[in-house]
Amino acid sequence: MLKSLSISNYALIESLEIDFPDGLVIITGETGAGKSILLGAISLLLGAKADKEILKDPGKNCVVEALFTIKFDQETLALFKDNDLEPSDTIMLRRVVSPTGRTRSFVNDQPVTNKFLKEISGKIIDIHAQHEHLLIANSNFRMSVLDSYAKNKSQKEEYQQHYNKVKELNNQLESIKKLLAKEELDFEYNQFQYNQLKEASLNAGELEELEGQQKILANAEEIKNSLLEVNQLLNPNDLSIVQILKEISSIYDKISSSMPNAKQLSQRVESCRIELRELERENIEMAEKTTSDPLRLSAIEERLSLIYDLYKKYNVNSIEGLILVMEDYKTKLSKTTGYKEKIDLLESELSHFSTLMQQSSAKLTQSRKEASVGFSTEIEKKIRELEMPYARFGAIVKENKEYTENGKENIEFFFSANKEIEPKEISRIASGGELSRIMLCLKAVMAKGVEMPTMIFDEIDSGVSGSIADKMGNLIDELSQNLQLFTITHLPQIASKGNYHLLVFKDDSSKGATTSKIKRLENEERVLEIARMLSGSQLTSAAIANAKEFLGQY
Repeated sequence: MLKSLSISNYALIESLEIDFPDGLVIITGETGAGKSILLGAISLLLGAKADKEILKDPGKNCVVEALFTIKFDQETLALFKDNDLEPSDTIMLRRVVSPTGRTRSFVNDQPVTNKFLKEISGKIIDIHAQHEHLLIANSNFRMSVLDSYAKNKSQKEEYQQHYNKVKELNNQLESIKKLLAKEELDFEYNQFQYNQLKEASLNAGELEELEGQQKILANAEEIKNSLLEVNQLLNPNDLSIVQILKEISSIYDKISSSMPNAKQLSQRVESCRIELRELERENIEMAEKTTSDPLRLSAIEERLSLIYDLYKKYNVNSIEGLILVMEDYKTKLSKTTGYKEKIDLLESELSHFSTLMQQSSAKLTQSRKEASVGFSTEIEKKIRELEMPYARFGAIVKENKEYTENGKENIEFFFSANKEIEPKEISRIASGGELSRIMLCLKAVMAKGVEMPTMIFDEIDSGVSGSIADKMGNLIDELSQNLQLFTITHLPQIASKGNYHLLVFKDDSSKGATTSKIKRLENEERVLEIARMLSGSQLTSAAIANAKEFLGQY
């Protein structure tokens, strides 16, 4: 419930502070006095778009603040928790618009997003703006009215959870299938490249070894002849230098007892002999191994050619680089397999949640079909009480081919005001005045269904007058027994209902500037306002007497 409202520097409002009671609050005023401005300020609190054009004084902030009482259900508690807000029986909403057009929003002095304001507004207030009867043509509105009567919130939430999950899985599946299709286009190419590298059986360090072998085999004769020449030089004229060094070492050993340095010389010679002997042995082994092998040379050169071609093809300069390229192609091929496995899992999960969605959709459809009978009867009864005695109204649940966020059906409202005319789709047959009455009846049923604490009717009586307006006023008065109801009206029949009457008026006395103000009317002031609504600016005794009759002041 809206307990109080404070507005400063908004449009024609310089400063305004007002408290509100329970029940019915009537708001009247001449055209252009600022009733819509008041409604705009409240809408601003509920997340409506704002810019600096609303500032009365362009150099100051606009501040709109309101105190609401609120009942917390699980959904509202979750909303507060998600925004790190502490639940409280009362909440203070504040919206600030700076001279630059920047806005800031607060709940109980804690900053919140504009999105939060829009979400919380649905829990605390419903505004019926002018021309909102056109909403009857909106399928989502018709659905929400019937659902509020059916009290099927839990079934709807269950369905929407499954619907959103199915939608999410379908999106994932579509995305992965696109990736798979792209991978499959490249699959044969990637497979060929991988197979080529795999069949090459590449080994790190292989190139250096092959290049070494190739050089030896390509120059085998020259190498062998050179090694043999070394061997001849180590054994000139059939004399072994190794044997000669051995004999020299023996001579040094003989004189070592007489010449101490001889022993050291003997060791040095022996060391040279051993090294030279190893050199001679290795030289002989290399000479024996070095043989011309055209087939082996051809195989090595073919292998080298393959590696060099792969280097050029894949723009790398090492065996390790080619191995990395091969692993990359292997990864791409495994992705294709992985996508297929993921698709299988998603399709299985999608099938499961599709079944759940179908089951929950069937429950939701059933609840709507069952509720549509009583709903149609109640709306028709209320409409007939508003001087349409032969009116017929029906809510028809029509099944769609596709599932939507709201279910697998569409709700159509059919109406006829005359007994000789068959009911037709409501937006095609009902007049403006009839739509206003029907909308009031729908709002009355909707308010009872969703337990909305506060509603605002902005000229819901558009297009009606006389006794019809009086009966609409009675329905509004009845509706206000269970909730706080603000009614902005131009009709005296409705303005005379309830006990709390506010007048919005323009004041030109403040420093030559026009401002909108609001005040509560009581007793004689209220009589005069009702009389003005009856006769215009020229008050007559008959209008005053009529106003007193409207107000029950006989």
